[in-house]
Amino acid sequence: MIRVLIFLLLLAAAALGISWLVNHPGDISLNWQGYNVQTSVAVAAGLTAGIALILALVFGFLLYLWNVPARLAQRAKRRRKEKGYAALSRGMIAVGAGDAHLARKSATEASKHLDQEPLTLLLGAQAAQLSGDRAAAETAFNKLTLDPATKLLGLRGLHIEAQRRGDPAAALHFAEEAHKIAPLSWSTKAVLDHRAAEGRWEAALAVLERQIAAKLIDTPTGERQRAVLETALAQEKEAQAEWEQALVLARKALNRAPDLIPASVALARILARRGELRKAAKTVETAWERQPHPDLAEVYLNLRPGDSNADRLAKARTLAKIKPADPESRLLVARAALAARDFAAAREAMAPLIGEDQRPTQRMCLIMAELEDRETGDAGKVREWLARSARAPRDPVWIADGIIASQWAPISPATGRLDAFVWEKPADRLGAPIEAEDSWIAQAEIAQAETAPALAAPDMSAPPQADSMAPAAAAEILPPPKAETPAHNGGAAKQKVIFPLPAAPDDPGTAEEADETDAADRVGFP
Repeated sequence: MIRVLIFLLLLAAAALGISWLVNHPGDISLNWQGYNVQTSVAVAAGLTAGIALILALVFGFLLYLWNVPARLAQRAKRRRKEKGYAALSRGMIAVGAGDAHLARKSATEASKHLDQEPLTLLLGAQAAQLSGDRAAAETAFNKLTLDPATKLLGLRGLHIEAQRRGDPAAALHFAEEAHKIAPLSWSTKAVLDHRAAEGRWEAALAVLERQIAAKLIDTPTGERQRAVLETALAQEKEAQAEWEQALVLARKALNRAPDLIPASVALARILARRGELRKAAKTVETAWERQPHPDLAEVYLNLRPGDSNADRLAKARTLAKIKPADPESRLLVARAALAARDFAAAREAMAPLIGEDQRPTQRMCLIMAELEDRETGDAGKVREWLARSARAPRDPVWIADGIIASQWAPISPATGRLDAFVWEKPADRLGAPIEAEDSWIAQAEIAQAETAPALAAPDMSAPPQADSMAPAAAAEILPPPKAETPAHNGGAAKQKVIFPLPAAPDDPGTAEEADETDAADRVGFP
């Protein structure tokens, strides 16, 4: 619209000029080199305008001829860019599709046409990663770090390559360099995980605070990770006998994550050491109402180390009243009753867990084996419960990235991931059905009765199921088992219980070993 107005104004000005010249006629006389030219003002103005237009056209044509080489160069450059961007697009699609050959071909073509484009270096690095050429990938990422605009991109690529080749020191270096430039999600997490893996809880907590301040993680996740780090730091201060700092940290952790069992355990233990037994008991009872847990039971029964077994049984019943129907409450009472030799109370507590319509877990079977041995001394029932425990469903344990641990830890022993441990049941092992198991036990007892006059080593030709323990071929009560020290393997603890077999007359003696899955559940026969 504005251009139309300007054109109309110029047209009006030209019309006014022409009208003025027509209304004011005059003559122009030119004498030059013996020539005398006379004309009117209007004609002279028209000739001047015509000559100016011709000169402008000639000058424009000459300028066009002068710029032809530059125009051709620009056109060729534009065509190279178009080819380069087309190759870049094909390469990115090939990387996404997993076509390593097309990705590398497109990267080569793109680098030929777009040698200064950062995306070309990125495509080359990704194509090299896709085809397994780590050296070429690192070279491309190193070039990206030379440009301030792409330095973070290059550092992240070098961080990933260092992780892939198993160089944690280099990976941490690149993450820290990126963290200095900007608190990005990946760099902050890498630094946080490394600080936590080193056990530098205060440094890890400082990194986490910066991550939360930059809003790189959501608030619930940030509060949960804060609670985990504060719990770890409270445990460290407790081990160093710095009770005040440990108490403050444990309370903070429990306030941030009330369902974090290790925080409740740490707080109760610290309060008990300070002599605040009521507060410690209240802490455990509150956590038990949320989720009954063996660690809570352990600290609750040991608030006063000098208590008798009868006192511990009374305390177990008090804690179990909070959630009486929970299996963990019944197991707590049963174990305390066994320690107090109140076998009737132990059977009463275990009865709902081992009924015909129930499937007892390993801990339940082991408790029943211990109960039968202490109360009745019936070796057959003891062996039956031990054999059932080998095939029974597993009890919940601390698991992180597939690794089972007897105790909670703030990080995964496999990956170093923060807050990786969860309390859950591991996958059940495959085993024989209960009917087949009972039949196998019955056949073993028949064989035992037939061979009772002359005791011999057990027949190993009848293989038991995997991870099970064959019953001993003996006529008398088995002697107490000997528990070996648990062996730790990558955070998963196992305990071996050895049951010696009576030796044959000409046999110096044999023994059979059975692996228990849960190191926390020890079968101790006095």
